[in-house]
Amino acid sequence: MRRVSVVGVPSSAGSYAAGQDQAPAALRAAGLIEALAAAGLEVNDDGDLPKQIWKPDPAHPYAQNLEQVATCLRELTSRLSPLFSAGDTVLVLGGNCTIALSVMAALQKLDGGVPGLLYIDRHFDLNTPETTTDGALDWMGMAHALALPGCADELADAFDRRPLLQPDQVAWLGVDPAPATEWEREQAHRLGLHVGSSAALCSDPAGAAASALKALPSGPLAVHVDVDVLDFIDAPLAENTDGRNSGPNLEQLREALGLAARDPRFRVLSIGELNPTRAAGAPEEILRFVSVLASTLGS
Repeated sequence: MRRVSVVGVPSSAGSYAAGQDQAPAALRAAGLIEALAAAGLEVNDDGDLPKQIWKPDPAHPYAQNLEQVATCLRELTSRLSPLFSAGDTVLVLGGNCTIALSVMAALQKLDGGVPGLLYIDRHFDLNTPETTTDGALDWMGMAHALALPGCADELADAFDRRPLLQPDQVAWLGVDPAPATEWEREQAHRLGLHVGSSAALCSDPAGAAASALKALPSGPLAVHVDVDVLDFIDAPLAENTDGRNSGPNLEQLREALGLAARDPRFRVLSIGELNPTRAAGAPEEILRFVSVLASTLGS
């Protein structure tokens, strides 16, 4: 029986606004722990990190709440490391997409080879405080993992190594090139990143996931999902509401995730950018998402 430890990161500090801080509680209230157990898993609910709620940070307009984000990620790395060492599969409930950095920092501490990250997101998250004016760190996480020029040192140096990741440790899946900045497109080309498109994920979820997984190293595998990869009309869950009538539906995501979870390298699934207020008029959508998580980890 697979043992799954669940860790909540109720933080919106690095987001555009408050909301994602509510996600871990909303998923638990929707029966996540019970659904995981019903899927045949041994479940350890390891609780939540301290709550962080976004607020304007005029002193750091282009890297809002940077210190809080870096502190949270160091705390998450410390929480995850003993769970991985114990052999647990881990489900991390964000929060925003910066949690993927802590996941990879903790996996780097394990023996067993170089870890890889399947990054399922509508966006590259390769911006820096110098390439965008909105100041939200949740779409800058991978830039800081790769220590791209213009990164904020407090975040790029938050872990034991800089850069935290090399380009061949990450494969993107579900990317829509339209909202990417010119900087992100340039970096993706310069670094030779493996990028699977939103269109590919929709047309052949298993094939697109298999191609991305093949590009990753042989060590422990992390899968990160930003729920804005989904068609917002099919699944109104994401903080970013722009993905209307585009992107995979929940069943297509379920297919891709199921393939990834059956990979023998798989160790951790992290969820980012779920804002429960988006589903206030359709609360059954969070239940549907819980079903996807349970079936994925029960694969």
